[in-house]
Amino acid sequence: MVVRLAIKNPRLLTTGIAKALVISACAFAVPYQAAASVCLKGVNLSGAEYGDRDGVYGTNYRYPSEATIRYFADQGMNVVRLPFRWARLQRVPGMPLDEQELARLKASVDLIRANGMSIVLDPHDFGYYEDRQIGSQDFPARFFADFWVRLAIEFSDQDDVAFGLMNEPYDIQNSVWLAAANQAIAGIRATGAENLILVPGTNWSGITGWWLDMTGGPNAEVMANVKDPAGNFALEVHQYMDIDSSGTHETCPNVAGVMDSMERFTQWLDEIDGRAFLGEFGGSKDPECLAGLEKMVGFMDAHPDRWIGWTYWAAGDWWPESEGNNIQPTSSGDRPQLGSIMSSGRPGEPVCLTGY
Repeated sequence: MVVRLAIKNPRLLTTGIAKALVISACAFAVPYQAAASVCLKGVNLSGAEYGDRDGVYGTNYRYPSEATIRYFADQGMNVVRLPFRWARLQRVPGMPLDEQELARLKASVDLIRANGMSIVLDPHDFGYYEDRQIGSQDFPARFFADFWVRLAIEFSDQDDVAFGLMNEPYDIQNSVWLAAANQAIAGIRATGAENLILVPGTNWSGITGWWLDMTGGPNAEVMANVKDPAGNFALEVHQYMDIDSSGTHETCPNVAGVMDSMERFTQWLDEIDGRAFLGEFGGSKDPECLAGLEKMVGFMDAHPDRWIGWTYWAAGDWWPESEGNNIQPTSSGDRPQLGSIMSSGRPGEPVCLTGY
C-alpha cells in the first residue's frame, strides 16, 4: 500500500514560476497536527547521485532496478529515499530542468510507486550546486528556490512524493541556510504543492551535533524557525553510531551517546511541537551496531507523535558487497542489518503528517 503523505491534490498557480518565486519571500508558520503512528520505514537506494554532471547513464550513475525496489518492498518497507544530483537535473541554475534526466527521475518514481512505496526526492548535494554554496554571493538562494519551484510543479499532484530539500548542508551559516530553506518552502507552496517537505539543519544535520554552535548558532536555535505556509513539514536529521558520526567505520562505540541525543532531540521536538524524519542512519554487521540499530528504530516507534519514520543508509545496485553499511542482498541472502531495522515490524498505515 502506498502511504499518502498529504491529503489534498494541489493545483498549480496559473501565474507560474515567476509568481511562485516572488511569494517565496513571504512564508508564515502554521501549527502541526498530530500523526497517529510512525508510518515510514524504508531505505536509501543510492546510485543516481554517483558521478559528475556529465556522467553517462548506465556507466557512471543509475537509478534503482525494479528487482532492488521489489526486494525492499517485500521486506515490509514502504518508502524509498531517492538520491540524485541537482546539477544533472538542472544543468543551468535558473533555467528549465533537463528533459531527459527529468524523464529518468519520473520513471524511477513511477517504478517505486508501482511497488507500493512512497518516495522522498533527495538532491544529494550537501548545500552546494557543484562547488557553489547556496546563499553565497555568487549563488543567491533564489536559484535554490527556483529549482524547487520547478521540481514541485512536476510532482505537485503526487501526494506519495515528499520533498527532501537538500542532503546534509555543511559549512554554511545557519541563518543563511534557514533563509534559503524558507524561501524554497514558500516557493513550493506558491505553486499549490502541498507535499510533505523534509527540512535539514546544517553541519550535516546530525542529531548529536544539534546543540553545537559551529556555523553561526546551533540548529536547536535556528531550525526552530522553519516557516511553512501549509504546515506540512518535518525536520530531517541523520545519525551514525561510529566514532565520528560519519558512518564510514564498521564499529559502533557511540550507541549510548546517540540514544541520549535522540532522547534530548525528541524532548526539543516536544518543546517546539515539531516532527522529525531520520533520513540516514546505518551500521555494519558488528553485534554492537546491530544492537544499536534495533535501539534506534525502537526508540522512534516508541515516540510516533514526534518521529514520522526513517530511511536506512543504504542499498543500491552498484554498492560494493564489502561496504559495511550496505544492505543490498547478496547471493547468500539477506544482510543481518535488515533484521535489526525491521525488528519492530512493518510500518503503520496512517498518514504521517498532513498539516491539515
